[in-house]
Amino acid sequence: MSPSAKSPLIHNELQILAELVMLEGQRIIELGCGNARLARQLVQAYPTSHVTGLEVDERQHAKNLAAPQEGLSFVAAGAQAVPFADASFDLALMLKSLHHVPLPLLDQALSEVARVLRPGGHLYVSEPVYDGPLNEIVRLFNDEGEVRAAAQSAVDRALAHGPWEQVAERRFDMPVHYADFNEFEERMMRPTFADHALTDELIARVARAFAPHCGPSGADFTRPMHVRLLRRIERSEASR
Repeated sequence: MSPSAKSPLIHNELQILAELVMLEGQRIIELGCGNARLARQLVQAYPTSHVTGLEVDERQHAKNLAAPQEGLSFVAAGAQAVPFADASFDLALMLKSLHHVPLPLLDQALSEVARVLRPGGHLYVSEPVYDGPLNEIVRLFNDEGEVRAAAQSAVDRALAHGPWEQVAERRFDMPVHYADFNEFEERMMRPTFADHALTDELIARVARAFAPHCGPSGADFTRPMHVRLLRRIERSEASR
């Protein structure tokens, strides 16, 4: 049975986040923020909080800067080298971004997150599960099986050797809609942060796999997600 077979359908991940951690009056950092969609919703819903979004993709970072919002700031940086002082944040978010960290830098990235979080602060890691019909299409041009497994292994190592404890875990499905294959190709196959070495033959192969899922109203999928919430523990707690 798929890990997501009995998972709830969640349209907005902010719902899960709000159930797990306090969001009022928080200093929050999102590592690999992309278009910062959830961060923008968060600061609108919780105006006493501030989110700093880190992004390595220069084109996306420029788009973020061009759309300023109260309670939100953007910095060009990666998770493996966070340009902030120790204990600067109460909460760190990694939303479908941990598996994008270069494999040799995964441990360093999680160490950096521990450094910039205050003791008692939380790290919310949300990763897509390598499963489901959408995944079967995407893996034709972008097989993330190895990097997604590596991301979970890095979290396991951080828990075993770092100043962390896991305090919650959730699985849920997120609905994904594409109006047609053109939208799928634009959003999934031609991101600004990656080159999937597309050829006409590969695009046609992906289009054939996509076609059975697409009707007059478009194509609807669910993306299975796995959340792990870690707490940055005190030195005294770690030594017990």
